[in-house]
Amino acid sequence: MGMDGLGESEIGELGRGLGDDWEELRKGKQMANTSIIQVLFDEIPPDYDRKQELKAFDDTKAGVRGLEEAGVTKIPRMFYTPPDGIDIRILNSSDDDKAFKIPVIDLGGINMGNNFARRKIVIDEVRHAAETWGFFQIVNHGILLNVIDEIFERVRRFSEEPKEERSKFYTRDFTKKVVYNCNFDLFQAPSANWRDTLSFMIAPDSVTLEELPPAFRDVVMEYSKHIMNLGIELSELISEALGLDRNHLKEIGCLEGLFLVFHYYPPCPQPELTLGASKHADNDFFTILLQDQIGGLQVLHQSQWIDIPPVRGGLLISNDRFKSSEHRVLANHVGPRMSAASFFTTNILPSTRIFGPIKELLSDENPPLYRETSVKEYALHFNKKGLDGTSALDHFRL
Repeated sequence: MGMDGLGESEIGELGRGLGDDWEELRKGKQMANTSIIQVLFDEIPPDYDRKQELKAFDDTKAGVRGLEEAGVTKIPRMFYTPPDGIDIRILNSSDDDKAFKIPVIDLGGINMGNNFARRKIVIDEVRHAAETWGFFQIVNHGILLNVIDEIFERVRRFSEEPKEERSKFYTRDFTKKVVYNCNFDLFQAPSANWRDTLSFMIAPDSVTLEELPPAFRDVVMEYSKHIMNLGIELSELISEALGLDRNHLKEIGCLEGLFLVFHYYPPCPQPELTLGASKHADNDFFTILLQDQIGGLQVLHQSQWIDIPPVRGGLLISNDRFKSSEHRVLANHVGPRMSAASFFTTNILPSTRIFGPIKELLSDENPPLYRETSVKEYALHFNKKGLDGTSALDHFRL
């Protein structure tokens, strides 16, 4: 069985029976009715060999970008997202209700002299955002726009190089310091996502310039220094928001590991049938995320998907007292979309350090909800599970 799916004419024929609902589905405005997606799944022949299709695709080492280069007009079946992965209502964040607008926190002036009042305001804002959303945007963070723009230019440059150049870095060995592939969980997740990913290990054992793809050699080290400095600042704010000493999260090892992860989402010919990233919560201590101006990122808040509109130069932070928020990325006719995520974690690297609920925050009224574990055990479970729409934390709940 090859990498094929239903064509535009076949999908159009199925869609005509749904009338206006089909047009709403194609626009991405009405996700409650997933009848057309269910029909597509019902149409998959019984002899369809998903594993064979996945292997054939992965063996090309070309990723989703390779499908775009080939000029596909229909997505392979392996990318079909099950109906229950899409069937949740969307609320646009531009709506007037302030309860559904992601918090934006201005970091300007928090370290100027003895401006303790300004810092306290920001700490209170971080506490509220982390408790209610688990996701917030920061501005005036100190990373210049030209640095951000240059990183996206390098992501584009690498992703649009000839396949022969990209494939030199294609691997499923996640212990390597440079990893390029399509979907880390390609063989575990119920559906593939429409994106390719390139990642670099920065700490504790940094990738060398010689190991980096040529497109990144003169920018990654400077960018990673900016990210690490911002990570220190954020860890201090989060520590204080928890009522702990400013250096608490740093001292227990939350900043020991850093991975830079760059996602490239080519334009999708059938975005209503798949996702750029399925629903998930990140598996690190916290994430600093930069998205370009295409958009498509959504956060699950009060059982509704909220669009996160891009803010030029703005960075997104994601981290039950402080929530680990579930989020996803929509596929889009427009593109490519690019994002740069910085994960503070040691991931699957060997470590004897054990983490659990912070003891200083526990009491009879606030008992631990999760058992202790190592970062490696948690990361291995997350990777094995894949982006299947469930929380990796549930596995460790007491």
